[in-house]
Amino acid sequence: MTTFGLDSGTYGSGRSDIGAEPALTPTEGIDDAVVDEISWRKGEPSWMTAFRRRSARILDRMPMAEWIAVNMPDIDINEIDFAVAPVQPATNRATGQHESDVVARRIREQIEAQGVLFCDIDTALREYPDLVKQYFGTVVPPGDNAFAALNSAVWSGGSFIYVPPGVRCEMPLQADRRVNGERLGQFERTLIIADEGSQVHYIEGCSAPVYSTSSLRSTVTEIVVKPSARVRYTTMQNWTPNVVHVGTERARVEAEGHIEWIDGTIGSKLTVKHPSVHLVGPNATAEVLSVASAGSGQHHDVGATMVHAAPETASTIVSRSVSKDGGVTTFRGLVRVDDGAYGCTGHVQCAALVLDEQSECRTLPRIEVDERDAQIGHDATVATIADERLFYVMSRGLSHAQATSMVVNGFLQPVTSALPMEYAVEWSRLIELQMEGSVG
Repeated sequence: MTTFGLDSGTYGSGRSDIGAEPALTPTEGIDDAVVDEISWRKGEPSWMTAFRRRSARILDRMPMAEWIAVNMPDIDINEIDFAVAPVQPATNRATGQHESDVVARRIREQIEAQGVLFCDIDTALREYPDLVKQYFGTVVPPGDNAFAALNSAVWSGGSFIYVPPGVRCEMPLQADRRVNGERLGQFERTLIIADEGSQVHYIEGCSAPVYSTSSLRSTVTEIVVKPSARVRYTTMQNWTPNVVHVGTERARVEAEGHIEWIDGTIGSKLTVKHPSVHLVGPNATAEVLSVASAGSGQHHDVGATMVHAAPETASTIVSRSVSKDGGVTTFRGLVRVDDGAYGCTGHVQCAALVLDEQSECRTLPRIEVDERDAQIGHDATVATIADERLFYVMSRGLSHAQATSMVVNGFLQPVTSALPMEYAVEWSRLIELQMEGSVG
């Protein structure tokens, strides 16, 4: 029988504070006993327990992809604490807002009046089990990769959004993630369903304190965009250098639907995430805007995948990355056009800025086209900051660090300009701190 160590704690509202929750520490790996214990503590239905068991068996026989394994820090899965949120009423759960209780209550009432469901996914599983069961694991199945299987077996926490047909949710929905402990595993599961003709904007912010040992974050995001629906998904990551983040993120977009995916990465020891969009309906469109900045001891392996599985679909990938003080950025961009997906267009634009000789950037594009009637393009550039340019900016009275941060922020502007104002300001400030050596 697997034994567990239990740490007591609380699960707050408005944030996902991993480390403030009871945690399980398996001593013999992840097996049926571990996932059964997690499922029992959460009071989950039998189908979810079976889903976890099936995922654990897949994980047991699925190797980690070699290109991830060579960069992966040594993390023993048997030493990781699996944070498990206790069952609580849904009356005060994560609304993603940090204003006063009165304002938060007004916001909840406003979106609930539209029929929008926004809560943590554990609450959704209890209160809307049929809706969760219909979509859970359909966009990212457990067998997708080893980290998807890991998340599927031991997931805990995350956001759930359902927007009814024809509803335009004008107010952005927001959630904050934070790792509050050493050797903790954060295995969130986010599920977003935008029904036909609806519209929603979801914003996620991530951070963590500094610890002496590594914490693993293996997450899964599933987004379903129904016909003529529009989704904007913004995520900003500012993890500390002890966090390893591997995310499996995917959207399925149906006829005339649209998704805009904005992804920012500035922290962590290692980040591996490549948002993937499957355009499965005619005239579906997608845009991924990615920005990453890696400093000393950091490796950001980012990019995006676009799969054109239906006619007349269109996609755009725009990536900007910066490497400094020995940091490494890797861009992986894949555009695939299936046979029969005629009239498709796709464009990949990747630009990297390398600030010193110790830093690296790697660009690994792939284009797979099985349809003659398609227009797919790719361009990539790598540059440094010319001394003349820095001298010109410094002649206006700025220090070397200030001048560098100004040039870097200008380079990233095509992506950061799409951020909400408060996030764009925060990102600019983080870049300034990184150029000064205060971040990373």
